[in-house]
Amino acid sequence: MKRTLITLAAALVAVCASAQAQNFELASSDIAPDQSIAARFVFNGFGCTGQNVSPGLSWKNAPAGTKSFAVMVHDPDAPTGGAGFWHWVVVNIPATGSGLPQGAGAGDGKALPAGAQQIATDFGAPGWGGPCPPVGDTPHRYNFTVYALKVDKLELPANATASLTGFMVNSNAIAKASLSARYGR
Repeated sequence: MKRTLITLAAALVAVCASAQAQNFELASSDIAPDQSIAARFVFNGFGCTGQNVSPGLSWKNAPAGTKSFAVMVHDPDAPTGGAGFWHWVVVNIPATGSGLPQGAGAGDGKALPAGAQQIATDFGAPGWGGPCPPVGDTPHRYNFTVYALKVDKLELPANATASLTGFMVNSNAIAKASLSARYGR
């Protein structure tokens, strides 16, 4: 009987933790899920003529135990031989954070919360690099994901790549929330 109660209690804790993580939500007043991304947020270069402003993001219902957040934006449809393309990587966002304002992805990082750090994207520099898929491709998907992390700070080398950062983020994630949008030209 005692063993059954302990097993039942452990299962209840797991269900509660799972429900809490499922309530973790990511939203944007600038990017509508499954819709086209506006020109304001599109890259300015490589033939694209957007304003390259990072969209605002907000999240809520982070699970208990969250010590920091990371945001990663990835295009899995980029013709890179399977690796996709990293458009924005931000780590060490304090646990008190609940989002990033529009324009926070400027290369200088001045609009980020204190302590947050941008990692070089596949454009070769830190900061937001907006969508710019090849002309004529089917519109690409852009996956915006916020991760709740179990550590205050990710210890990364100064030259960390987006992929190494993604590995470290996923190794320390206790929950994640995503939204996807599209862009084509």
